[in-house]
Amino acid sequence: MNRRDFLYGVTGGLGAVAFHSMLRAEEASRGPLAPKAPHLPNPRAKRCILLYMAGGPSHIDTFDPKEKLSELHLKKFKRTDKFVSAMGSGKRYFIKSPFKFKKAGKAGIDMCEHWRHLAGVADELCVYRGCQGESINHPTANYHMNTGNRFGGDPAIGSWVSYGLGTENQDLPGFIVLPEVASPQGGAANWSSGFLPPHYQGTTLRPKGSPILDLHPPAGVTRKHQRGNLDLLASLNQAHAAKHPAHNELAARMESYELAFRMQLQVPGILDIEKEKAATREDYGLDDQRTADFGRRCLLARRLLENGVRFVQVYTAGWDSHDYIARAHSERIRSVDKPIAALISDLKERGLLDDTLVIWTGEFGRTPDNGMRSGGQKVGRDHNNQAMPIFLAGGGVNAGAVVGATDELGEKAVDVVHPIRDLHVTLLHLLGLDDNKLTYLHGGRFKQLSQFGGKVIGELLA
Repeated sequence: MNRRDFLYGVTGGLGAVAFHSMLRAEEASRGPLAPKAPHLPNPRAKRCILLYMAGGPSHIDTFDPKEKLSELHLKKFKRTDKFVSAMGSGKRYFIKSPFKFKKAGKAGIDMCEHWRHLAGVADELCVYRGCQGESINHPTANYHMNTGNRFGGDPAIGSWVSYGLGTENQDLPGFIVLPEVASPQGGAANWSSGFLPPHYQGTTLRPKGSPILDLHPPAGVTRKHQRGNLDLLASLNQAHAAKHPAHNELAARMESYELAFRMQLQVPGILDIEKEKAATREDYGLDDQRTADFGRRCLLARRLLENGVRFVQVYTAGWDSHDYIARAHSERIRSVDKPIAALISDLKERGLLDDTLVIWTGEFGRTPDNGMRSGGQKVGRDHNNQAMPIFLAGGGVNAGAVVGATDELGEKAVDVVHPIRDLHVTLLHLLGLDDNKLTYLHGGRFKQLSQFGGKVIGELLA
């Protein structure tokens, strides 16, 4: 490289960094969560809800039946792949699904018999059988699906979406998480903002009691008192920030105080599901102990979305069925079946489904075989990153379709096969975001959700 080319490259790099800094300064002046224009014209989806089945649901026992396993049921099988040590040694057996399957919708989508309510909205679903992950351990697989990085520390999908699009309601966070009492494996890193500014961190709402602690001010404290305290605190923080302009965490903390102040006015009304009609609460399963917890979170998710929140993630666990899969999976399916069907129907009736992207997934699928630890009734399935169940709805997806396929045993995806990063790129695309443009300068390079780029899965698009 000659001197001229060297200097051109250096100045070009410095120019890119300076331009990025200018953009960030402009963003800060408008507010970090201010609505932003998408990269792509006329995006099909404006908001997203991710229904996360922590533990790894079995594709073979939900949406991908395998008749061959009925022929091989209880026949011995020896694993020879690289994950054999992780799966356990000793004798293993092919295991057929304990469930019957039915065809649902005009497209005849295969569904386990326990999807009684979801079958009614089958024509809104796009079932994808071709996705593959890279990990069979829960924490790393959760991180991979949620952040694109198996080792954690990167921003969650919701953080990237909030960073790219902002939010439509400045009085609410752009990314809200509705977990169970226990966090999924990997904990809060599954919804962390990572190296993005803290404004884009997922805000969790508590599953029981008051969704947010200290949502109401203490007795005797008026809005005027709160406003005066915040103004005094802001003046002190601003004086400190003037001396330390690179202290991004302080700016984020100041904004979080202001957001919390605004949320005290809006959130109580939004989270009051008692305002919903009795029929709506019944549709979501709030009158049934088996469906009430997940149904409440699904109903809250709809209320948050229609009030301008950009990205909502709803968690439910218990899908790690190494034992008693017939009992465990049937209970899990029943607990989410009615609420999910109600959510999709509710969004459609309100005119929100067309521009709301709904995703249902876990961190991986399960194997067609397992070791029987003590008799036939204790059989289950092990972790399988080579095949997994996923479905999408709304927001520009190929509704009423099954995309991709696994082999005759359900062990591995063999058609329309894509890694998780391509799924991420596709989700961003539906929301009008280009993964190659949705970047953030960190550690000396521009980083992105897909890590190093990916492809849009065209078959998933309408």
